[in-house]
Amino acid sequence: MQNNVSKGLTVNKTLILIALGMFTFMSTLDGSIVNIAMPIMSKELSVTASQIEWVVSIYLIIISSLLMFFGRLGITTSSFPINQRGRAMGFIGTFVALGSVAGPAVGGLILNYLPWNYIFWINVPIGIIAILLGLKSLPKDVPVSANAPLDWLGTLEFVVFIVTFFFAILRGQAIGYTHPIILGALLIAMVSIILFIRTEKQLKHPLLDFSIFKYSDFTFGLIAALLVFINGFFYNVLMPYYLVNARGLSSGLSGVLLSIIPLTMVIFGPIGGVLADKFNSTKITIIGVTLVLLAQFLIMGFQLDTPFWYFIFTSIVTGIGIGMFQSPNNASVMSAVPSNRLGIAGSVNALARNLGMILGVSISTSSLFLVMGAKLGRSITTYPTGNDQLFIFGMHVAFMISAALLVIADLIVIQRWFVSKKKHKN
Repeated sequence: MQNNVSKGLTVNKTLILIALGMFTFMSTLDGSIVNIAMPIMSKELSVTASQIEWVVSIYLIIISSLLMFFGRLGITTSSFPINQRGRAMGFIGTFVALGSVAGPAVGGLILNYLPWNYIFWINVPIGIIAILLGLKSLPKDVPVSANAPLDWLGTLEFVVFIVTFFFAILRGQAIGYTHPIILGALLIAMVSIILFIRTEKQLKHPLLDFSIFKYSDFTFGLIAALLVFINGFFYNVLMPYYLVNARGLSSGLSGVLLSIIPLTMVIFGPIGGVLADKFNSTKITIIGVTLVLLAQFLIMGFQLDTPFWYFIFTSIVTGIGIGMFQSPNNASVMSAVPSNRLGIAGSVNALARNLGMILGVSISTSSLFLVMGAKLGRSITTYPTGNDQLFIFGMHVAFMISAALLVIADLIVIQRWFVSKKKHKN
């Protein structure tokens, strides 16, 4: 009887992972499948690159605005004990990578034979399967946090902050950051975040309990993850323009090349999770971030005639690095907080990931346009058709900025390692 029960629990945990993985797969698929289509969508809709990036940005803004609210209703990480958490995160990370793999590959295939709007239909069958599997496998018990009053005021203030802040960052690319509309949006964002912090500190059951940041492993791991995800979207946003516009490659071939990083992550994400369970997870994160940082310097060597082997090698190094970082970092972040804080910790962790994505979109394109504009002596908000070398110059500077952010991430994970060593000795 006991064996049957244990077996049943194991099967149910596996189904939980698959259900959650499919939801995660959908979210990463959406971002990656649109990125490969952005150059074509921009051309066919006759809009600038800064305008077409709203397709991805609005999606990420909505998710980021509501993540903590819905995170209050979930119990996800508590389904697995600490000694299995790294592997569980690695498994989820594999679905993240699979979504990223499928996006460029499937998107490129669709764009070769069908109009670009067909890429948005792919979520329908996947979503139906994920919902049915979730209804069958996810726990039916109500988490303690879900019984607490919902923080509607804090939610509204946070939504206003996210929307106005990123509107200012993205819209400022086109009309200038000193425009009254942009300055007004930034003012509203500043007031909203101040009110949000004030509201959360006064509530017994806040949307965001700031005391969770007293756990240093959680806080610094979160910052490192934010910086790595910003870097990831530098690549996701700029590389399609490099391959399709600058190099003149087909959408299909570009999709295959863009699939190399996530395909490598499919392999090394679980490996990173296993290593995190067996060794000090911070050691593994140092290896991961350092490899991604190395890849940034390799990307700065991309030119209009760069050999494919060089591009593939750089992509593999990047994929190994991200795979080795994400699972151990997620595991250490979630293990740093007590079990009764896992719900809020999970939602904040997911928020950092999505904020990293949208910051990656906004910072990469803003830096690209500002650099190209400075070089030309005039404002530019789209790909400089007929001047591919200008784009290459702007791309190199953008990845210098990305590398600088990764240096900070590397210093953070190294510091965490020294702290963990000191704790272990004591």
